[in-house]
Amino acid sequence: MENIFDTLTPSGHTAPISEGELSDEQVLEELFSIKKRLGNRVTVLGHHYQQDDVISFADITGDSLELARHAAKLSEETEFVIFCGVHFMAETADMLTLGTKKVILPDLRAGCSMADMANRIDIDRAWNFLTAHSQGKITPITYINCAASLKSFVGENGGAICTSSNAEKVITWGLNQGEKLLFFPDQHLGRNTCFKLGIPLSEMVVYDPRKQNGGLTPEQVKSAKVILWYGYCSVHQGFNVDQIKALRKKEADRTIIVHPECSFEVVQNSDLAGSTSFIINHIQQAPAGSKFAVGTEINLVNRLAQKFKDKDIQSLSPYQCLCTTMYRIRPRWMLESFRAIENNQAINIIRVDAETRKWSLKALERMLEIV
Repeated sequence: MENIFDTLTPSGHTAPISEGELSDEQVLEELFSIKKRLGNRVTVLGHHYQQDDVISFADITGDSLELARHAAKLSEETEFVIFCGVHFMAETADMLTLGTKKVILPDLRAGCSMADMANRIDIDRAWNFLTAHSQGKITPITYINCAASLKSFVGENGGAICTSSNAEKVITWGLNQGEKLLFFPDQHLGRNTCFKLGIPLSEMVVYDPRKQNGGLTPEQVKSAKVILWYGYCSVHQGFNVDQIKALRKKEADRTIIVHPECSFEVVQNSDLAGSTSFIINHIQQAPAGSKFAVGTEINLVNRLAQKFKDKDIQSLSPYQCLCTTMYRIRPRWMLESFRAIENNQAINIIRVDAETRKWSLKALERMLEIV
């Protein structure tokens, strides 16, 4: 599997400030001070899955594409964007800002397990096999949760990018472009969306890059309408049907709402399924006294419970479904990034090369035309 930094050009990486140098409280105090001194030169973007101590420094919060698009609209006085998310999100922000801002990822180890389940070498190998054994055109669609090199692949091969919010529209477009669809890297979002659009499970197959030819025969490729990549979100894998059954037995009146990165069985047995923005908006608009069990990342669930105290909000899982790679972004790493900026020696700058940027933006443009 390729290194997650293959499409990045980091300007350096440094260890976080040790506890021996500053206590947690002192880190937060210095962060507030230095952020105030730097003013509009720096904008902090915070993903919904970040912990509260990180979100407290965010100028803008949202999901990955929403934040990247905000970065593209920042004024000229903003020189630096500190992206409190994971590597593919910072890449997207760099591409959309067209090199006019320096996008910084506080910890270069903050990756995404789902994104890392698909790399350009394996995608190229799969594409060669699938196109060789398909009698019709295959349109590639990638979930935005992937490396820039895969967004570029999609752009080069006539496909588009999708988000969990617009997956139905983009997949519908893709199916109208040819006879087949290749969807990566998240099999669950692809399966749940295609099934919702009326495609039976019998017309979907899974390509597993760990197996020869993805574990598929030429006949399976020919007969399939949708080829799903064997990838998944480690957070949303933590929700299962047994949890739903236990909750139904205990509290039949609690609405179960989950993210479409959850498994097919979980989505089918839930009351509602939708993107992060769908979940937030639905809970916000629900009447006081509503009860929800939410199948998504625990920091977001806890934040919703704190924000909407007139409602009863809990996680669907009794265990902490935490995005551990997102958790790598901590105040100590942020402070190191802020200090470096103030010293005119910015670190951990994310850059996507011009060719990758060109084709990735083409795929993004197609998505925006569709939705």
